[in-house]
This record gives sequence, C-alpha cells and structure tokens, in this order.
Amino acid sequence: MSGVRVKVCGTTSVRDAVLSAEAGADALGFIFAPVSRRLVTPQVAREAGLSVGPAVARVGVFLNQGLDEVLRLSEEARVSAVQLHGNLPGLYVTRVAAYYPVLRVVRPVELADAADMWHGHPGVTLMLDAPEPGGGIPLDWSALRPQFPRGAWLAGGLGPENVAQAMQALAPAGVDAVSRLEAGPGVKDPRAVREFVQVARLNAQSFPQ
Repeated sequence: MSGVRVKVCGTTSVRDAVLSAEAGADALGFIFAPVSRRLVTPQVAREAGLSVGPAVARVGVFLNQGLDEVLRLSEEARVSAVQLHGNLPGLYVTRVAAYYPVLRVVRPVELADAADMWHGHPGVTLMLDAPEPGGGIPLDWSALRPQFPRGAWLAGGLGPENVAQAMQALAPAGVDAVSRLEAGPGVKDPRAVREFVQVARLNAQSFPQ
C-alpha cells in the first residue's frame, strides 16, 4: 500500500483488532515483552490476526528477548512483521530480518548512528520512539527534523490530537500509537482509534507520492 502506514499497537483482544481494522489501520501491534502491561499471548494474537484477514499487517513487538524466543512466538502468533526494542547487536537484527520484515525501534539519541547503520538494509525499517515507549510522552519533532531519515516510522506519544503536527514536522513513512488510543491499559477507546486513523489518513494525502 502506498502512502503513510498507520499502526495501532498494544492490541490485546479480538474485539480491539476488529475495531482497529474497521477504522482503517494498516497494521496491528501485539506486545510479547513480559514487562508490558499490554502483554498478549501468541494464541490471542493469532486469533486476532485471523479475525482481520491478511490485508492488515500483524506485528509482534519484543524487548531484549532471545532470538529463539522471538522466532518461536512470532511463528505461534503468525505475525507478518517484527518490531524490536532494546539494546540489540546488529547481527541479531539481521538474523530476525532473514525471517520477517523488521521495525527497528530507536530513541532520539540513537537515531543518527542507527540511520547510518541501517540505511538501505533490506528488510529493516527504523522507527523513532520515545525513551520510554508506551508512556504517552511526545517527542520534540521540530528538533528532530534535521536527522529524521526518509522512510522511517514515528511513534512516541502520538494520538488523534497531535498526529497531524507530528506528520507535518517529520513526514514519516508510518505512524504508531498506543497509550493515547486507550480507555485503559490494553483496552482501546473506539473513538480515539477512529480519529487517529482518520487524521493520519487526511494528513498523508498532503505528502508527495
């Protein structure tokens, strides 16, 4: 699909998967990091993915987990891509990328080095996130504009009230939100999800194709 991709992360139920897909999301995030309040089992993620069909990407989200665990859970959940957070060596990322498209998440202080490392690498796309992912605190988009690489995704405190400003500042290839789309941890707010997707879609129309 051309244009900006829209991802709704922290999906924990079939209900919320269907809600996000019907709102027009391109991708759903399923968090398998044990420390997360939005932890989901691979069985629930698989059922949720089946409920929305193959047109919606299913992204498994991991934090500093072993390679074998990442591949095993991804296979059990039948994800179509993997999102990697944490302090990970380049070889680890490339090994995951041999099996799945990878969203490699970096913090602002890591962005310049990560862009140099992964620019043009097949199967790896950068995603810029806040220092505390899922915390709902936006980044300083204007300050990051000079170093934000073309083709990167943006996360970190995005919601329906600020995604337009973020997109105009950085022109990301994809946007990802979680905490500002929730009625409670792991439970989506239907209106917030619909508004987030709608606003992102409207602003994507102003981007050059």
